[in-house]
Amino acid sequence: MKILFKNGLVIDGTGGKGFVGDVFVEDDKIVCSGVNLVETADKTVDCAGKIIAPGFIDAHSHNDFFYDYQDAEKYYEPFLRQGITTQVTGNCGFSPFGIASDSKYKDKVGGGLFHAVAPSSFADFVRRAEGRLFVNVVPLVGHGTTRISISGYSPAPLSAQQIDEEMKLVDEAMSRGAFGGSFGFMYEPGIYARRDELVAFAKRIAAYDGILTVHPRACSKVALGYPLISKPHIELALDEVVGIMREAGVRTEYSHLIFVGETSWKSLDPMLEKFHKLNDEGCKIAYDNYSFLYGASVITVVLPPWYMALPEADRKKPFNMFRLKLMTNLTQKILGLDFSDFTVAYISPDHKQYEGKTVSQCAAEEGLSDFDMYIKLVDLSKGQGRLYLGKYYNDAIIERLMKDDLSVFMTDAWVEASGTQNGAAFQGFPYFLQRAKDFGIPFESVVHKMTGKTAERFGIKNRGLIADGYYADITVFDPEKLKVNPAVPDFTPQGIDHVMVNGQFVVNDGEYRTARAGRVILKK
Repeated sequence: MKILFKNGLVIDGTGGKGFVGDVFVEDDKIVCSGVNLVETADKTVDCAGKIIAPGFIDAHSHNDFFYDYQDAEKYYEPFLRQGITTQVTGNCGFSPFGIASDSKYKDKVGGGLFHAVAPSSFADFVRRAEGRLFVNVVPLVGHGTTRISISGYSPAPLSAQQIDEEMKLVDEAMSRGAFGGSFGFMYEPGIYARRDELVAFAKRIAAYDGILTVHPRACSKVALGYPLISKPHIELALDEVVGIMREAGVRTEYSHLIFVGETSWKSLDPMLEKFHKLNDEGCKIAYDNYSFLYGASVITVVLPPWYMALPEADRKKPFNMFRLKLMTNLTQKILGLDFSDFTVAYISPDHKQYEGKTVSQCAAEEGLSDFDMYIKLVDLSKGQGRLYLGKYYNDAIIERLMKDDLSVFMTDAWVEASGTQNGAAFQGFPYFLQRAKDFGIPFESVVHKMTGKTAERFGIKNRGLIADGYYADITVFDPEKLKVNPAVPDFTPQGIDHVMVNGQFVVNDGEYRTARAGRVILKK
């Protein structure tokens, strides 16, 4: 089918100045773009007053875990509605592939955060995903998954033989077209891996000219895993990543650069200075960031491990409660957070009344202290509840990151089966566009970071630009009608008028339409 997008402001994803013109698509490819094209089309789309851009590329996603769910579409529709056509998946150490067929630990793939229907090899993943995808997927192999394949959640160091077995799993994925690998230093089992194993994994990714994405060990001033008396742990975490990167010689993406809690915000300048100094020295490291001020977390985020390890009968003993309250308050003070920054996402099917409220709001309604309310919520959810944790940034920090040359954009969000949703899953990229208007950032710069720059960073060929011969992933939006509502997380953004994936409309005149038009993109 031949489609002509007519009279729009073409922002081609290169960062160059846009021009008023047309884009001509035939089947799944862009044939040409220019001014006053006279191509014969089966359908002409009037884009006057609108921006024609490449389909947005989400630099950090976990949507490879949902493609084979029976209700898979609901996990992808919100991303398509916001103009996202491609997602980089397999982040934070977790991918639904990279596990041996005879592994005893398949049920642990996903680290408790995600559930894989059929964890398998990379080849099996590609085969199973064919014809099922709603968006394009750029796959990374997760270190957490390959380690689970060998030893589950065991904290024991891997032997040299076990590391060799793990590397065979990495080879299987990388040789067949994975774009790189990922670490998740805050999650089981990645948290247990010794440096020799981590360097071996990173070197194997580098051997295929892949990219390594890293969820660091700390995103706040203080975190588990580093000496208490030291420079801010968020800066130590960057040092750790850089040390592995240098030894392995691997291109690195520092996943979701965030500054959790006000006390970590002072680390913005030294960390950005280090990123730029490294690049000046020839080290290829950059980062991605959110448009929202918060992110998803577990309800036990500030609880010390010893408390959850206690038998339930012992948790409420006066001394243990005194000790817990003291440590929780101290943790919040050190981090620069309080219970008004904890928004309840989910407790249980029987306690929906708490969803969308802060712990402080719940406490006021029930006449409890913030601390007592928090412990009540932990107990009601049996420690399995979810929160959205605030103060990842402030608006000034987001503006700074959006303007920085080393940033690209991502959602790091997924649609929850129940409870309050993460706004980034529904409006993350339109919110970047709205912020660009508010901050006076040219759309050419923002679209570049959403498209061409991300494609270049991850090595995605023939996508991310409006260019002859490129795949027809296209997003058309109306900058005057653009509207987001951060206060309503699952708000459907307005002004995203057309979205095309591989030449098929998935949003047309603002209306969503079902189309399994996505593909697994393989590294060439």
